[in-house]
Amino acid sequence: MSGSFMGGRGKASKKANKKLARAEKHEQEQLDAFSDKPLFTSLEQNSEAIKRELGESQDIIFRELQLKDVNQTKALIVYVQGMVDDERMNEFVIQPMHRVKFPDEEIMPPKELLEHMKSSQLETGIVNDICDWKMLFQKLFMGYCIIMIEGASHAIGTNVVGGARRGVEEPKTEMAIRGPREGFTESIRINSSMIRRKIRSPKLWMEQWTIGEVSQTPVSIMYVKGLADENVLMDLRERLKAIHIDGILESGYIEELITDQMWTPFPTVLSVERPDAVAGNLLEGRIAILVDGTPFVLIVPAILNMFFQASEDYYQRYDIATFLRMLRFVSFLIALLMPSIYVAIVGYHQEMIPTQLLLKLAAQREGVPFPAYLEAFIMELVFEILREAVVRMPSAAGNTISIVGGLVIGQSVVEAGIVSPAVVIVVSFTAIASFVSPSYSLGISARLLRFFLLLAASTLGFYGIGLVVLILILHLSNLRSFGMPYIKPFAPMFPRDMKDTLIRAPLWKMRDRPQKLATENVVRQEVHPEHRKEPGQ
Repeated sequence: MSGSFMGGRGKASKKANKKLARAEKHEQEQLDAFSDKPLFTSLEQNSEAIKRELGESQDIIFRELQLKDVNQTKALIVYVQGMVDDERMNEFVIQPMHRVKFPDEEIMPPKELLEHMKSSQLETGIVNDICDWKMLFQKLFMGYCIIMIEGASHAIGTNVVGGARRGVEEPKTEMAIRGPREGFTESIRINSSMIRRKIRSPKLWMEQWTIGEVSQTPVSIMYVKGLADENVLMDLRERLKAIHIDGILESGYIEELITDQMWTPFPTVLSVERPDAVAGNLLEGRIAILVDGTPFVLIVPAILNMFFQASEDYYQRYDIATFLRMLRFVSFLIALLMPSIYVAIVGYHQEMIPTQLLLKLAAQREGVPFPAYLEAFIMELVFEILREAVVRMPSAAGNTISIVGGLVIGQSVVEAGIVSPAVVIVVSFTAIASFVSPSYSLGISARLLRFFLLLAASTLGFYGIGLVVLILILHLSNLRSFGMPYIKPFAPMFPRDMKDTLIRAPLWKMRDRPQKLATENVVRQEVHPEHRKEPGQ
């Protein structure tokens, strides 16, 4: 009896869900049909339609005015409180509309009144015609001020975007000793202007889409015409147009939706927070993706070598930059392999350890209840928990937690005999090496792969590590970023591009742009032989 009753309830619930889905679909179809319609000629109808569609939202401000024409035509200003600059709107929109008179004894149709206001009254730089409801709501929530007059079936929108915004500050995740101190903000317009200040060229082109059915987020791509590959541009446009999602809240949404291969621990899209880094990549022929509401700009196509480079590599001598790049690469290998190598040596290959060191390690491990691989796994897991806690806690509490976790917990577990001192040293040095990488996303990849290498080392020793490393190399060889080989210029080999990989050659030697990126203008600079003389000449 109860079973049939539950079955009946289940069927009723399915019918209700289908009915609700049909109602939502019908409502969405009606809304889409309404959005393409022109505005009403009546201000009262327009005002009621806006209030109905926006649910009587209290932050939508309606301001009624009366123009100084023959008919004393009524006007309506609509804007979103907090998204416009009140001073700019009062000075450049409302006051001119009160102050300027129309030609005496001349009855002007509503359409001509709007054109007269657009050309003679409004003192803002950007004024757009608004012909339908879709464009009206889009401009309204971009921070525009919408101006409608009685009798006109269209409106005009003027750009008075403002409100509270974070100022330009130094990037928090990409610190540099030498170089510009400015970083991107959450405004796509500020970010694009910062890039244009670095590249003052008419060849710097910008295209914009609105992505997100509900969020209506502006997304732009920037590239240098003649340097960026047209095939990559076309591919990127198609991927962006294929995105159908309710909202885009951060550039990470775009990164995940346009990436070539999802099942990989390695990042195939570079995210940067520095305008100079974006400008440098644009000059090499890459494409930047800007998303409104985030200070992180995406760069495509991205290869593995880019994640070991920093902007300041090009602001100091080539020998210092080469040393630092090699240091980052070695640190990445340490962060990836050191715990697994320790486990393999202690558990399977003791003959590789000098006798004195082997005796010390054996003495340290005396009384430890866990095998070496379990020690390393526990300490790695504890450190990852500690690192995440430090990131999420407030700055003052985070510093306290890091000190307590690094010193007190490490010393306590050694004194309690849970782990050996050697494991604490290995894990600590591995953690320090993981912070050397200038790319946060690549550091996360190393942290994730470290656990798989630990598992392989605990089962097969060095043979397991070699097997996982071989799989990773094959995986990297097959990985692509918008058609670009991920481990270029090593595989396939491009000797000309080796000047800017693990080493950074002098700037005067890097004559050409990277191959497979710039398709037309591959020459970066012209250096005459007489301008480069050897020392002592």
